Amino acid sequence: MSLHDDAVLVLKGYEDQGELRQAYLDHLAAYPDGMWKACRAGHLTASALVIDPERGRVLLTLHRKLRMWLQMGGHCEPGDATVAAAALREATEESGIAGLTLLPGGPVRLDRHPIPPPCHWHLDVQYAVLAPPGAVHEISDESLDLRWFAYDEVAGVADDSVVRLLEATRARL
Repeated sequence: MSLHDDAVLVLKGYEDQGELRQAYLDHLAAYPDGMWKACRAGHLTASALVIDPERGRVLLTLHRKLRMWLQMGGHCEPGDATVAAAALREATEESGIAGLTLLPGGPVRLDRHPIPPPCHWHLDVQYAVLAPPGAVHEISDESLDLRWFAYDEVAGVADDSVVRLLEATRARL
């Protein structure tokens, strides 16, 4: 199964955000290359919120280019077998934490946001991953900083999309 086919199946199984979910499906139907950065009409991305529920905190990255505190994530790559695997790969690469595990139940949220040309949209499929006990993070080249934030601190440092992702993740926990 191709990554494109997996994304369609994942989105068809996702029961929330009906209008946005349909927009993602319409995009994939219209653009066979809609999974890839080269698709100028926009492309799917995969991200994951790294969460430590036992300590009531999340790990955010200060994104090097955007200079914003965000969840880990980015573009799908040809080696990614599934959208979930892409999100887990991105979270592992950007956090440096070995042993992350996906929160069961598929994507937690969808978030479509504009990006500068030549592309126009990121259609982000957002997951959550659980940090193992004693997780030690390491800053990657894509980050200026990595920091754990208590749940109640997130709204003060991150944008609304990250706050909504945290709320949806906590509801699933």
